[in-house]
Amino acid sequence: MPMDLNDKKDAQDKKAFEERDERCEKNKNFLESFYHAVDGIVTAYKEEANLKVHLFIGVLVIFVSWFFKLSKYEWLWMILVIFLVIVMEIWNTVIENLVDLAADGKFHPLAKKAKDMAAAAVLITASFALVVGAIIFLPKLYYLFF
Repeated sequence: MPMDLNDKKDAQDKKAFEERDERCEKNKNFLESFYHAVDGIVTAYKEEANLKVHLFIGVLVIFVSWFFKLSKYEWLWMILVIFLVIVMEIWNTVIENLVDLAADGKFHPLAKKAKDMAAAAVLITASFALVVGAIIFLPKLYYLFF
């Protein structure tokens, strides 16, 4: 009796699973995990223009923070929001890549919703960073100019 298409696909999937290379296996140690994490940062930096913008703004904020001689707690807030925005941008990229993979290059309204909501998370986090920056820097700017 010949195999139907589903049996053939199942056999192909099983063969592909058995033949997967070691890149799909769990990391063997901390250094291997660390290497892959750094590779993820490098990939995100190379491929995501918005991440470059957020990093540039983050570095600029660090210089401005140094200029204004922020207190320890102000520094903590500034570092927190800088890292939050960067982390959210990376998560946005992860979600976009997974949605693109699942949608296989085809438009789907749920795929659009997921990508839009991931982008909204970055926007909300960046807005929070602006509010924190305003709370910290506006009084210092006022004092500097008035």
